[in-house]
Amino acid sequence: MRKISIVGLLKTVLPLLLGIYLIWYFFNGMSEKSLEVFYNSLREANYFWIFIALALSFLTFCIRAYRWKYVLEPMGYHTKFWNRYHALMIGYLVNLTIPRAGEASRAAMLFRSDGVPFSKSFGTIIGERAVDLIMLASVAALTALLGFDAFMDIFHQIQTQFAPVEVADGGLPWKLIIYSIVGAGLVGLILVMIFHVKWRSKLIGFAQDVIAGVLSIFKSKNPGAYIFQTILIWVLYIVYFAIPFLSLEQTKDFPMDGILLAFIAGSLGITFTNGGIGTFPLLVGLVIVFYLGDTVPDALAIGNALGMIIWVSQTLLLIVMGLISLILLPKNYTKDHVETKLHSEQNR
Repeated sequence: MRKISIVGLLKTVLPLLLGIYLIWYFFNGMSEKSLEVFYNSLREANYFWIFIALALSFLTFCIRAYRWKYVLEPMGYHTKFWNRYHALMIGYLVNLTIPRAGEASRAAMLFRSDGVPFSKSFGTIIGERAVDLIMLASVAALTALLGFDAFMDIFHQIQTQFAPVEVADGGLPWKLIIYSIVGAGLVGLILVMIFHVKWRSKLIGFAQDVIAGVLSIFKSKNPGAYIFQTILIWVLYIVYFAIPFLSLEQTKDFPMDGILLAFIAGSLGITFTNGGIGTFPLLVGLVIVFYLGDTVPDALAIGNALGMIIWVSQTLLLIVMGLISLILLPKNYTKDHVETKLHSEQNR
C-alpha cells in the first residue's frame, strides 16, 4: 500500500515541480521592460475573442460526450448524455492534478452514475485516445507540409531547450534509466502472469474488456457519425486555439502554419506537466516569438502573454466545469449494488 502511495505521489509531485520550475523560467527569461509589455498585453487584450474560444471549447466537450455513446451502445450500455458529460469533465479535472489519471476517473464516474463496468468504459476511452493520437499526428503532418523548415527549426529549439542532458555533458543517463524502468515493468508483468494465477486471470479479463472497448469503435451502428464528430472536434480544437490570436494587435494577422505549429507545441506541452502548467505557455510563446521575430518589439513578451492567456482561460474553464460536474454527477451505483444486480439476473 505504501509503495502505491509513493508512486502516486511521485506521479503528481514531479510533473508539478517541473511545471513550477518552468513558470519561474518563464518569467525569469523576461527583462523588466519585457515584463511590463507582458502585463500590458494581458490588460489590453480583447477578451471578447477569449470568451468565443471558451464557448467553442465547451461545445467540443459536449460533442465528445455525445460521441461516447456510439462505442458504449454496441456493448449494451445505454447511458445518459449529461452523465457522460459530467464523467468527461471530472476526468479533465483530475488530469490537472494527476497526469493520466483522468481516463481512469472518467471510467469510474460513468460506473458511479450508470453502472457501466470500469474495464468496459475504460477500453472505449483507450480507443478514443488512440483516435486522438491519429488526429494529432495528422495535424502535425499537415503542419509539416505547410511549413516544413519552420517546423524543423522550432522542433530543434524545443529539443535544445528542454531535452534531457546526455551523459557526455555530465547529466544522467536518461535513456538507460527509462529503458531500465520499462524493462523491469515488463519483467514484473511476465512474472505475475506466470506465477500468480489469480492476478493472471484478472489481467486477462481486464485486457479482454479493454480490447472489446477499443473494437467497439468499429462495431458502432453509425461509424460515419463517429468519424464526422471526431473530425469536427479536432477542427474546433484548432479554431478555438486560433481565435485568441485575434485578441492582440500584434498577432491578429498571424499565419495559419504558425498557428498550427503553436497548437502542436501546446499539445506537446500538456503531456509534460499537470495540465500543461509552465510548458504550454512557454512552448506556445516560443512559436509565436519565432514567427514575430524582429518585426515586433518585445516579441518574447507578446508571445508569452498570448500563451498565458490561452492556457489560463482554458484551465479555468476545465476547473469550473469539472467542479460543477463533480457536484452534479449522480451517484446511483456502488460496487455492491452492481454485483447484487448481476447475481439476481443470473438466478432468473
